Amino acid sequence: MKLWQKNYQVDKSIDTFTVGDDRDLDLYMAKFDVLGSLAHTRMLEKVGLLTAEDLEQVQQGLKDIYYEIEAGNFTIEDGVEDVHSQVEMLLTRRLGEVGKKIHSGRSRNDQVLVDIKMFMRHELMRIVSSYQQLFDVLQGLSNEHKDKLLPGYTHLQLAMPSSFGMWFGAYAEAITDDMEVLLAAYNSTNKNPLGSAAGYGSTFPLDRQLTTDLLGFDTLNYNAVFAQMSRGKAERNVAFAIASVASTLSKLAYDVVLYMNQNFGFISFPDELTTGSSIMPHKKNPDVFELIRGKCNVLQSLPNEIMLLTSNLPSGYHRDLQLTKDVIFPAFAKIISCIDMTTYMLSQVKVKDGLLDDEKYDVLFSVDAVNNLVVEGKPFRDAYKIVGGEIAEGKFKRPAQLNYQHLGSIGNLANEKIAELMEQKMASFNFEKVSTALESLVR
Repeated sequence: MKLWQKNYQVDKSIDTFTVGDDRDLDLYMAKFDVLGSLAHTRMLEKVGLLTAEDLEQVQQGLKDIYYEIEAGNFTIEDGVEDVHSQVEMLLTRRLGEVGKKIHSGRSRNDQVLVDIKMFMRHELMRIVSSYQQLFDVLQGLSNEHKDKLLPGYTHLQLAMPSSFGMWFGAYAEAITDDMEVLLAAYNSTNKNPLGSAAGYGSTFPLDRQLTTDLLGFDTLNYNAVFAQMSRGKAERNVAFAIASVASTLSKLAYDVVLYMNQNFGFISFPDELTTGSSIMPHKKNPDVFELIRGKCNVLQSLPNEIMLLTSNLPSGYHRDLQLTKDVIFPAFAKIISCIDMTTYMLSQVKVKDGLLDDEKYDVLFSVDAVNNLVVEGKPFRDAYKIVGGEIAEGKFKRPAQLNYQHLGSIGNLANEKIAELMEQKMASFNFEKVSTALESLVR
């Protein structure tokens, strides 16, 4: 069954090639397709295109399908092109002629658009929720280990003293930065395209604001042409957000792999969280973080893939856009698994104390020594040369005390300020509005 089927049969090889993986990928959108139809048919009844009796039948039929999807009892049958066709076919099979009425005022284009936007909105909500949990773990580790010193590096050479609190806290703040990108992607996705039809509107008196409210969208894509143009653009915005998260996780994973190395020995994990070697019995490998690093590096290519698919397309719908689903849909599960595994691992990390007691780290304190001389009245350049000479002659002695008190330094991590930033970002997402709207549709 195809929604566009006429009185001829399409060549089987053409059918196979054009459908591609869509039937499998459409299962990601199944429940959102039903939710969209629940809202659309309520709107159709309001504007006089369905009777109240028709609406009651269709609403119950759609809710039955929704709960079948939730229970894992929904499939797209052989010979059925996509999820939209499957839902309409099931309704028609169960309810008769009234099932054929649900497509009035829609094209498959804006039906796909609303499904994709609702799916991506839902997945962004999941990413934000998982990422918030990682933030909480990092903040807890930062506070717990704020007084344990850690070597700081530039060019992978000893630079200045840092701390575990500073290191964990840095990645917590990075998450607040990523939340801004996630929020921008969420806001651009949280706009209703439904009612744009094939991209040029409809002669039916559609109430687009009603479907916007029923589906929990913040607003709508007003111009019907732009609503169609938003396909590909919305996916690209989401891809940038996923890539931003992946960049943070990849960098953190690299640090962890480095710090677990025996030549560093800064952190460790319980044996059961590491893997071994087939011939070297001493090995405890950081495979989890190496895989997180690798997966996240691949995920950072997402925006480029979407851009290459969509950058040379004029306005209007083009079949090329079908391929964005292949790229973006599986990415959500991948990034969420990386976030959740990072959270799980770090919740069991062991930190080594007293690291900087080793004299090989004395040079980390050279800047402190220079600053102490400046405080005593020496010009900075003279103080720099004095300390540099002491290091060259092997006479340098580290200062007895550290004095880092400015905001964001070892002695003043500003974790409470970072927590406030996170609270502000989380308050900007209107997840409760969306959840409430969708739950009311299926009651």
